[in-house]
This record gives sequence, structure tokens and C-alpha cells, in this order.
Amino acid sequence: MTIVQQDNTKLHSLGMPHAIFHAFMLSILCAISYWSITYLLARAMSVSRNDDLLGGMWAVVATIFVYRNSRESSLRAAISHLLATSLSFVLCLAYLLVFSFRSVGMVALIGIGAVTMSLINRPNEITTTAITTAVVMVVSALSPNPAWKEPIYRLVDTVIGAAVGTVGMWFTPNATESVRR
Repeated sequence: MTIVQQDNTKLHSLGMPHAIFHAFMLSILCAISYWSITYLLARAMSVSRNDDLLGGMWAVVATIFVYRNSRESSLRAAISHLLATSLSFVLCLAYLLVFSFRSVGMVALIGIGAVTMSLINRPNEITTTAITTAVVMVVSALSPNPAWKEPIYRLVDTVIGAAVGTVGMWFTPNATESVRR
């Protein structure tokens, strides 16, 4: 059985015990990310229970995105994810400070994000930028909070989740070894 990571490395090349440990660590790190947002951060600045849960999910997604098979790969994924989220943050915040949610605005921001990533020679981040923009914009329409705050909340959730996933790689045996493709 082959387990394939997002970067197309194969966990089975290091053996079943490593694959099991990797899955266990990923689960633990996701729990830490979720708890950090829904319990710790929520105690300090809860907006609403639904927003706390959304933030927890957002942090878990960031952790999943960055926890890879090597420290180098995790750091690259964290930089990629944070770059894409940061661009989406800037676009959505600028838009939502002036306008309320409109589908035409959302798709315009997705297009602007795609062009921007292409122009800075980061085409691999287009998908993450577009997904982040779509989610932030739609959630801003659903949230009872001022819409412009939504990008800020999601950026904080992403930073925490990416940090947990990246730091978790330092506690993974064989993490310094690159997995052969």
C-alpha cells in the first residue's frame, strides 16, 4: 500500500512504522492547532462560537498543508501557504474595508490574486490564494461580525496552524532526511 503526500513523496519508502508515526504526529498536531484556536485564542478574543470553530478548522488545514516528510519540505510548504494566505489577506481586507461581499468582487479578487502570483513567478500558489480568497469572502458574508475582520482572523488561524505543523516536524524522527521520489 502506498501513501502519497501532497509533494508526491512516498511514506512507505521509510517503512510502515514511519508512516504510522507520521500519521499519529499529524493527528496530534491537528488537535493542537484546533485546541489553540478554539480554546486558547477563543478565551482571549472569542468572536462567536461558530467563528471559533471555523478558526479551528482553518488552523487544522494549515497544519495539514505544512506537515510533510522533511523539515525542508515543511518549511517550503509553510512559506508557500503563508505567501498565498498573505496575498489573499491583503486583497480581501482592502476590498472588505470599502465594499460588502458581492460574488463579482470575490471572482475579481480571485483573478487579481492569480495574476499577482503569476507576475511574481509563484504559479504554484495560485490555487491556495484562490481558495483562501473564496472562503474568506463567503465567510465574511455569513459572519455577524464586521466583514473586514474576517481576513485578519483567518490570517491568525493560518499562522498558528502553519507554525504548529512546522514545529511538529522538528519532533519527527528522520525529518532531516529527504524522502526519495
